[in-house]
Amino acid sequence: MANIKNYKEHLIEQLQDPEEFAAYLNAALQDDDPHVFLLALRDIAEAKGGMTQLAKEADLNRENLYRTLSLKGNPRFFSLLAVLDACGLELSIHSKRTRRAHAR
Repeated sequence: MANIKNYKEHLIEQLQDPEEFAAYLNAALQDDDPHVFLLALRDIAEAKGGMTQLAKEADLNRENLYRTLSLKGNPRFFSLLAVLDACGLELSIHSKRTRRAHAR
């Protein structure tokens, strides 16, 4: 029988690369449900060593970070920027027209 990894293990392995987790977050942003983005950030936190590690790197309170990235989370802008920075990412805004032109 072939060695089968579960989905989560494979995802966490893929998310070791900053380019991969940037693409993963961008894909999550395409979903109509904003909670998908928060769940994607949770997956990235796990890939980076867990919420405790990410909270330290982002200089945030661990309990607040758990709450922020929960399904009921509503992150503050500066907390989101701190998490993205700790992941080696930055926020970028593009017009919808530009995105549509690239999709063609």
